[in-house]
Amino acid sequence: MQKRVKKKLVSLYTGELFAVFTFALIWILYIWLFKWSVPHLTASSSLYAFVLLEFILLQGSYYWYLKLKQVQQNDFTPLPSRQLKVFANFKRLNTGLIVIGIFVLIYQIISKPIELYWFVFVFIFAVIEHINYYYVRLSYQTIDEIKELKRQKGFRKSRLAKELDRLK
Repeated sequence: MQKRVKKKLVSLYTGELFAVFTFALIWILYIWLFKWSVPHLTASSSLYAFVLLEFILLQGSYYWYLKLKQVQQNDFTPLPSRQLKVFANFKRLNTGLIVIGIFVLIYQIISKPIELYWFVFVFIFAVIEHINYYYVRLSYQTIDEIKELKRQKGFRKSRLAKELDRLK
């Protein structure tokens, strides 16, 4: 069991970190290779949404890294309170940044700039990632996980959300 848990945590930690670097590389390559993408990807609203997404993905990677370190020490308990407080602060900061993003979205819809669709896509992706980490688990990658989702008849709280409940 411990080996399976370690493998899953390594996959989650490295997967999120890989996504951060891959998304940044693709973003830069698009700007470099496709001139048509420059106004879309270099607009301040698009960059805002992209940085928000990357920031949230880094939080996820950091969380899974901390959980992996715990399991490697045969510790299957929730994270210590001081580490959970860091994630509680991330959650508050993310919420504030998402609220700012909603105002940017409203402005984007009113002004209809060229980068509107890029911003909307990346911003929604960031919001979904925030919900996935801090509220309910939205990602189910294996057949067994999908079966479990059907069996439980709906989404369940994310692991981080359960741990953050301890701080209340």
